[in-house]
Amino acid sequence: MNVCVQLLGLSLVLTACVARSPYQAVLQHSRIRGRQQGPNVCAMLQIKGTDRKYFTNCKQWYHRKICGKPTVITYECCPGYERIPGEKGCPAALPLVNIYNTLGVVGASTTQVYSDRAQLRNEIEGPGSFTFFAPSNQAWAALPAEILDALVSNVNIELLNALHYHMVNRRLTSEDLRHGSSFSSMYQDFPVHIHHYNNGVVTVNCARLIKPDQHATNGIVHVVDRVITAVSNNVQTIIDIDDNLETLRTAIAAAGLTTILENEGQYTVFAPTNEAFDKIPQETLNRILGDPVALRDLLNYHIVKQMWCAESIVSGSPMETLQGTVLEVGCDGDQMTLNGKAIVTKKDQLGTNGVIHYINELLVPDSAKTLLELAEGSSVATATRLFVEAGLSPQLTGTEALTLLAPLDSAFKGSLTMTPELRRLMKNHVLKEQMSSKSLYHGQELETLGGIRLRVFVYRNNLCIENACIAAHDKTGRFSSLFTVNKVLTPPTGTIMDVLKADERFSVLVGAIQAAGMTELLNKQGAFTFFAPTNDAFSSAPELMGDRRVLTALLKYHLGEGLLVSGGVGSHTRLKTLEGEKLELGVRNYTIYVNKVPVADADLMATNGVAHAIDSIITPLPAKVDREQNDGPAASLTSASSYRLDPRSFRDDDLFQKVVQSRSSRTMTHSH
Repeated sequence: MNVCVQLLGLSLVLTACVARSPYQAVLQHSRIRGRQQGPNVCAMLQIKGTDRKYFTNCKQWYHRKICGKPTVITYECCPGYERIPGEKGCPAALPLVNIYNTLGVVGASTTQVYSDRAQLRNEIEGPGSFTFFAPSNQAWAALPAEILDALVSNVNIELLNALHYHMVNRRLTSEDLRHGSSFSSMYQDFPVHIHHYNNGVVTVNCARLIKPDQHATNGIVHVVDRVITAVSNNVQTIIDIDDNLETLRTAIAAAGLTTILENEGQYTVFAPTNEAFDKIPQETLNRILGDPVALRDLLNYHIVKQMWCAESIVSGSPMETLQGTVLEVGCDGDQMTLNGKAIVTKKDQLGTNGVIHYINELLVPDSAKTLLELAEGSSVATATRLFVEAGLSPQLTGTEALTLLAPLDSAFKGSLTMTPELRRLMKNHVLKEQMSSKSLYHGQELETLGGIRLRVFVYRNNLCIENACIAAHDKTGRFSSLFTVNKVLTPPTGTIMDVLKADERFSVLVGAIQAAGMTELLNKQGAFTFFAPTNDAFSSAPELMGDRRVLTALLKYHLGEGLLVSGGVGSHTRLKTLEGEKLELGVRNYTIYVNKVPVADADLMATNGVAHAIDSIITPLPAKVDREQNDGPAASLTSASSYRLDPRSFRDDDLFQKVVQSRSSRTMTHSH
């Protein structure tokens, strides 16, 4: 029986703790954070240097920031409670009084005074059940002087109408203030519009409830941070009658979007002013205005599918636009920001179907841009300059379907002067069709403007085109796409054998390949990865050239099946060799290691594979189960036995043991 009572008690506690709305959730969190100060104490976050306070959720509490500004913690009585001198916390429930008297104790004494002046006092002292969205004292003080004077300079119906618009003829708690709801006010039934956001912020006509749920005997008071006015026009009508939005109005009509902003809905429009359009180069603006598809994308990029009042934004968050991509909407103190820029000049122009925020800078989505504009907005300034110098401006600004492979600035070394060779190279960074990286597949061939074909390699950790791997998300423009890649492209110029013959570092290796009878293998079609020992690597083992069988085994141990560029190497990558064993590869400090031998020069691309230059002969790793693989250069060889070659690979080859001993003694000499 006792167990049942305990379970029932726990159930009641859990039920009481379940927050029924976002506001109740942050209020509950604030109660938990403030309980050490005593009963019914709520912790608040106050922006330093201001009087703006917020009940706090976990994220805000730990970040200690609102709109990017530092906050201080204050402790206040939770709604409905008050302090008693000499006692801890806020143990006493506030005595219920009528709405008129409640206004005087919740920071809305100015509203109380104006209620007297408008002869509203009798109504809010008398019988009934009202909700009063009462402007705070600071809200009245923030009204422009001419508007405030017109309302309160003499006893007239305007002040009463204004106050009645702040009232609803029924009791509405924060639980009843659902997101997207509206309620008929006591001024000609004009609706007041409610938005209840996931971060706990509640707004009425975009004014934030700063002290919700102040109960009274004849209703409830919610203190708000501004004086609200009746809303009668839809968003399109607001745009139609504002001369500052004349260019926007013309663009909306040209794009056929007028009816969208006249329909019912909940939109947020970031409306570029005439000034914003004037900042765009005339040539660019004319191009977009003359292209219905680009113009529609441009305008839809300024429209968010949900309604977001400025007061609801306490940190940055992505918001989906009608264009299909997202805007990062945030705030910096009192400034509302878009994609990190404080370009909002006027906030919260409320319509019946949404809200308008005015901006002084046009937002151009990628889908309305040319290739040149896409490149100029990316971290590829060097590549962009070289494309222009190579005479590719017509392609970068035209309507041809293309894909640009743009290397990062860090991919270029030293000063670059345009030459015929460099011009051809830049032309081979432009593919002949517009594509998405998501549609690429392993083994696919792509044709460039230069007339060559590039191969696609799909690895577990990377997607590469020849030696260059994609380093950022695609940018899809009006007619073309941009792939940002991590390296300057190295188109293949011949077979692996051709590549080695053309490089003086591999003259000994070329002779070894010929002596081993492997020339035909490295000239035929295929997909090989050759860890190519340089002349320096062979200088430590001249004896190798005398035994064709050993030489062939050695070369096959350096030749992998399949084409693996450096971008495809991840942690503990393995590559099977033609000799039958597997090489172990890894990356450390941007250097590739194969069996702990560093690659000196990676990605020498060939039509039948790739070569990676190494300055040491690769030998099998010791058979240790617990060894750390690929974490740096090979350790010093202290004895021949410590690097004994795998007998399955090199059977009874004393010559190879001599090579190992030779390397061991040389390494120890260098270490001394």
